Amino acid sequence: MKAKHMTDVLLGQSYYLRFDPKLWRAMQPYPPLGTLYAAAYLRAAGYNVALFDAMLAQGTQDWQAALAAHRPRYAVLFEDNFNYLSKMSLLRMREAAFVMIAAAKAQGCVVIVGGADMTDHPADYLQHGADYVLMGEGEESLRALLDTLEGRDRTPLTDIAGIAFLQGSDTHTTLPRPPMRDLDALPMPAWDLVDMARYERIWRTRHGQFSLNMVTTRGCPFHCNWCAKPIWGQKYASRSPLHVVQEMAWLKRHYRPDHVWFMDDIMGIRDLWLEEFADLLDAHGAHIPFKSLNRADLLLRGKTIPALKRAGAQIVWMGAESGSQKILDAMDKGTQVEQIYEATRKLKEHGIQVAFFLQFGYLGETREDIALTLKMVRDLMPDDIGISVSYPLPNTPFYERVRHDMATRQNWYDSADLAMLYQGTFGTAFYRQLHTVVHKDYRSRKAWQTLKALAAQPTRLRPSHLRLASSALYHRLTLPRALKTLDALAQAPALPLSRN
Repeated sequence: MKAKHMTDVLLGQSYYLRFDPKLWRAMQPYPPLGTLYAAAYLRAAGYNVALFDAMLAQGTQDWQAALAAHRPRYAVLFEDNFNYLSKMSLLRMREAAFVMIAAAKAQGCVVIVGGADMTDHPADYLQHGADYVLMGEGEESLRALLDTLEGRDRTPLTDIAGIAFLQGSDTHTTLPRPPMRDLDALPMPAWDLVDMARYERIWRTRHGQFSLNMVTTRGCPFHCNWCAKPIWGQKYASRSPLHVVQEMAWLKRHYRPDHVWFMDDIMGIRDLWLEEFADLLDAHGAHIPFKSLNRADLLLRGKTIPALKRAGAQIVWMGAESGSQKILDAMDKGTQVEQIYEATRKLKEHGIQVAFFLQFGYLGETREDIALTLKMVRDLMPDDIGISVSYPLPNTPFYERVRHDMATRQNWYDSADLAMLYQGTFGTAFYRQLHTVVHKDYRSRKAWQTLKALAAQPTRLRPSHLRLASSALYHRLTLPRALKTLDALAQAPALPLSRN
């Protein structure tokens, strides 16, 4: 029976860039890092593995082709838990996962799935044909499960921590498995399984540079009450600076990326870590410009921003969320609006770009709170902004507060959805229009700011700057009408999308 199989394990994930129109237009694809870690972990344990990379696939038909080509015994959907879009559990990707499970079952595979959505909703995936669900982090549970299924280990299924499966018609969940602490013991992601030439070609064609993704940590110890943590909970583990630098040096030798995105929820909770990181990058000649995520309060420690600068930070994305202290306090964010202002100024003083994550729609938000956020953006003019709407995910305090006011649909369909999933102050149409208004105001101001700086150096003017001026003029001229529409929508009933 086993002779017909070519591969022990085919690993994939269900985030298809093509199924997310907003991100498809942006076209900034990154390999599925979490899936690559799992592949490397299984390979180190002696399993023959292959990768299906949904990120650049045309659709689920490509998964079917990979199943036919590799003929695996085990089909594993191991979601990239470092990708915030996977953590959002988008409905379009859940639909894709169900199709992938059915296709793998039709090929006679044992199907194993793991990720944020699977951990939150194991019964849904089991009812759609998955044989086992990995609850939480995944790598150790996956290996233990395979070892039992392959007869390498005699541990009963019920004694394997961190899995769920059906017993009759009931879902049986075993004891939780603690997250790994020694991240340096993990093998480097299985980069060799990635079609790296295709990623590089897309990046250089669309953006003139090639970017890859890495992580230095797992988890986040802070307590923002809207933040879902189904994989690592409140646990936080960090790789050593040397381990990270060695991987950067390896990537630099083998793939020559121009840029790195550190996908950590927070990079460098300890400023001493960042200092050592910067020192080792100097010693190994491994600098690669990067973007990372951080908090305003952590950035204000005396050594943090200088260390980030020395390490090569190009842009820092800050979880600003709101310019209203009332909203930050309601979120249990633990930061002050004044810290956002100060951290932004200090980053700019050190020549580091700064970008804001903004979140609208939180409980109790008023037009006055929204105005304070817009004022903060205008005052500080970050180099970029990302806008979201408060998104209640299971097992968060925020979810528990609004669960009785939620509509039937509890997830966005894709990343541009911006639906209000609970009864907030304003409705879905208002927040979608607010997204338009904020971007029109910000983009026009940012463009004029850039053009004003260029006016002093006319030799730097390029044809692209004419397009920038045209864009700024368009956004500024259409802003009044967009604001009028927003004002009208503020008077409409605040009904969630699925109730309309």
